[in-house]
Amino acid sequence: MFELFGRLRRQHRAEPPPHEPPLSTHQLWLVSLAAPVNRGGEAARTSLYPFRYRDDAAAGSWLREQWGIPGRDELLDRLDGLLREGYRAPLREQTGTEPLAWDVALYADITRKGYAAGYLDADTAWGLLRAAVRPTVAVYHSWETFAQDYLLVRQVWMEGLRGTSSEDFPAPQAVSDAHLRTLLDPANRASPWNLAPWHVISLPDRPL
Repeated sequence: MFELFGRLRRQHRAEPPPHEPPLSTHQLWLVSLAAPVNRGGEAARTSLYPFRYRDDAAAGSWLREQWGIPGRDELLDRLDGLLREGYRAPLREQTGTEPLAWDVALYADITRKGYAAGYLDADTAWGLLRAAVRPTVAVYHSWETFAQDYLLVRQVWMEGLRGTSSEDFPAPQAVSDAHLRTLLDPANRASPWNLAPWHVISLPDRPL
C-alpha cells in the first residue's frame, strides 16, 4: 500500500478535474467514508468532487489553511501519515480501541479536496480511497460502528481544545452527533450510508 505514495510523488501535477460520470456502488461507499466530516450545506456526499458547486480555489485554500498542504507532495505525505498512524496512535491507550474512523474520514475528505484542488486526477484519487478499504473493513463491520468510533475520537479531540479561543473553533459535539444520526437514519433516503450500505464493498461492484 505504501509504495503507492512513493510512486505518486514522482508523477506530475494533475489538470483540474473533468466532469464526473455516475458513481458505482463501490465508489459511493468510498466517498461515504468522508460523510462524517462533510456537514455543511456546500458539501456533496455522493460524488468524488467534494462541493455541490465548482470551487477548486476553495479546496486549495482549505488544504493550505487547515492542513498546511500547499501542493501534491505535501498532500501525499499527509495521506500517507493518516493511514500509517494518524491521530489514533496516541489515543489507543486513552480510548481502549483502535479509533481508525477519525483518521479514515479525514483521509477521505482530504483526498477529495486534493482532487478538487487539482493535485490529483480522478484515477489517482480513487486509487488512494481504495487504499483505505482493507484497514477500515478489518476494524469495522457497519456504518454504525464506524460512526461510534468517529464520535468517540471527536469528543476526545474537542476536550483537548477546551480553553482555546478561535473564530474557527469547530462545531459543538452535539452538532456532529446530530449529523451522524441523520446519516444513520434508515428513513433518510439522501444519506449516502443508506444508498451504499456497509456490506456493498464486499460485493461485486455495479452501477448505482
